[in-house]
Amino acid sequence: MKLIIAIIQPNRLEAVKATLAEKEVFRLTVMDVQGFGQQHGQTEVYRGHEFTVNLLRKVQLMIAVNEEFLEPTIEAIIAAGRTGKEGEIGDGKIFVLPLEDCIRIRTGERGGEAI
Repeated sequence: MKLIIAIIQPNRLEAVKATLAEKEVFRLTVMDVQGFGQQHGQTEVYRGHEFTVNLLRKVQLMIAVNEEFLEPTIEAIIAAGRTGKEGEIGDGKIFVLPLEDCIRIRTGERGGEAI
């Protein structure tokens, strides 16, 4: 089992969800997050005053998958999360972590059965 954590642009969320559904990945957790990487924030003007926004809004997806769903899930996130054909700085990152255990609270099922 693996835990996939993906940080994507908020405007790409619906496309990523649709592409994941095509790969039969229906269970995910979505969180609004803030951060910055190579973008280093952006400068904006508000009421004539210029200021720098250091933290940019992103969306974090957490998806627990069994091994057979790992690569299709990653491919779906990349395909739908990328801006344009080549992608752009700020499109996001995907982290893959080992998942030691998963327990379904309702039934007590454990491991891959609980996912």
